[in-house]
This record gives sequence, structure tokens and C-alpha cells, in this order.
Amino acid sequence: MKFYPLQFKPILKERIWGGEKLKTVLRKPITSKITGESWELSTVEGDVSVVANGEWKGKLLTSLIDDFPNEILGTKVHNRFGNQFPLLFKYLDAREDLSIQVHPNDELARKRHNSFGKTEMWYVMQADVDAKIIVGFKEKSNPAEYLENLKNKTLLALLDDVKVNAGDVFFLETGTVHAIGAGLVVAEIQQTSDITYRIYDFDRVDVQGKTRELHVDLALEAINYNKIETKKEYTKNLNQSNEVVDCPYFTTNFIPLDGEISISKSGETFTVYMCMEGSFEIEDNNSKTQYVKGDTVLLPGAMNLFGLNGKASILEIYIS
Repeated sequence: MKFYPLQFKPILKERIWGGEKLKTVLRKPITSKITGESWELSTVEGDVSVVANGEWKGKLLTSLIDDFPNEILGTKVHNRFGNQFPLLFKYLDAREDLSIQVHPNDELARKRHNSFGKTEMWYVMQADVDAKIIVGFKEKSNPAEYLENLKNKTLLALLDDVKVNAGDVFFLETGTVHAIGAGLVVAEIQQTSDITYRIYDFDRVDVQGKTRELHVDLALEAINYNKIETKKEYTKNLNQSNEVVDCPYFTTNFIPLDGEISISKSGETFTVYMCMEGSFEIEDNNSKTQYVKGDTVLLPGAMNLFGLNGKASILEIYIS
């Protein structure tokens, strides 16, 4: 059986805060003016990715994993997670501010939702002038102070807002109160989970005039009230994998590619490449496939030797 780089049909999500940059910046086939998310690689129930290329075109990712668990996931990942694909990959377009929210850790998510928690990271692909994000508290807080400010609609006074630029990376451990601000296109890598506790939504209403559900009580126990450092500094050595995030759930490297490099893998984990800028080819067994900005590609664990060639900024993600 010859395994090959897999691409998937984007799963497009309308959001009250979404826009059109997923089409204008990343070439996604959106038809709505409020498309907020493109799920690139997912096994979330009801939103399972479908292969878009090659011999397995039209096949569900979950079915492929069931047929070839070690070969798709990698031996070590399969041993740890069984037939579950443990990560979710997205692109987001925030025309407006997202709600202020928080995600539970593994223990709380398992107890309440029979789900993974939601540790995640953001890579800023495009940022309008003065675009910001909210990440954690300015100073150490506590539940009573948080609830009082939430009640008085002064929560923003407690939270840390950070101006961002293209290329910035933020790592959000579970419990970090956060929000992506207006004017940003972001690549998001996270645990496979769709559990979000919405804390505050700026009193917005949808087209029917309804506010979105808040989860204040659920969030109370999930929040980390400490001041947290979320921004990740990283090197950008040419034609190398520069470590950006290394956590129990995933490792993400940044590859500034200009030319050709050879990659050798152990077979223990799948690898995902997300193209942040430019274009590149993956060469394997004399076959070449080109990828451009906004593309996401899954290399099965069974693909041990291959090459990258081109001029591009690439995120490389796997599980250590």
C-alpha cells in the first residue's frame, strides 16, 4: 500500500464575527460574507474531514484511520490515542471581535463532556493595523473579582490585550481566558475538541435579534486566574525546523524554506504541514505535489522519507 500526502475538503463555518478573508487571503471556496472558520483537518463528531485528493478521494479520515491506524497516525500516536485523531486544524477570519471565552482542561472536559480538553496555539497570518487579542489577566485575579467585573460589564479592565503582527505566535493552555480581535486571520492548532465556554459576547445579537448563549457557571471552575505568558518567541533559521511550541499535545515547528530539504521520520507520528506564505512541493517516490498559502496537508506516519522544495513559510506539526 502506497501512502501519500493527504488533503481534505475544507469544512466552512459561518460565524457572527466572520468575514470574507478566507476567500480573499486563503482562497477558500466560501460563498457567505460571514464565514469565520475553515476546518482543515477534523474528526469532531458531525464534522469529519473528507479526503480531497488521490486514491482515497471521498473517504472519511475516520475510516482511513480505522483501516490503517498505525500507518496513518503513526505507531506511537496510535498506541497513545487508539483510533482517535487527537488534533484539530483551522483557519479563522475575525472581521469582528470573537467572544471572550475559555476552554476546560482534560480532566474537566472528560468529566463534563466525555471530551478532550482544548489546549491550542495561534499563528497570526494577517493582521490589520492595531489588531489585538485578549490573552489572560493583566494581574492575578480570583473568582469573586472576575464575577463582580463580569456583572458590571467591566471585565475588559481585568484582561490583558496585546497588539499583534503577522508571524506572532500565542500558546494558550486550557484555562486561559482569551479572544481573537477584529482584523486577524489566524491558523489554529488544537486538541480535538469543540468545547468552548463563552463568558462575554459584547451584548451582540444575531440576525434574529438573539444573543448567543453564555456559559458563566461552567467557566468559573475552568478559568486560570493567574497572569500567564502566552506569546512564543522563536528562531527562523533558514531551511530548518525551528521549534515554536512543544507541549504534551503537539509540537509545532516553523520552517522558513528557500530551496530544498530532506525529511526523515520514524513512523511514530503523522506530520501536518500548513503553508503560511509562498508555495512548496512535497516530493516522495518521484511524485511531486505543490502547496500554496492556506493549504494544509497530512503526511501519514508511514511516510518516512520525503523532501520539501520551494520558497515558503511552513508550520510543521506532529506529536512527540
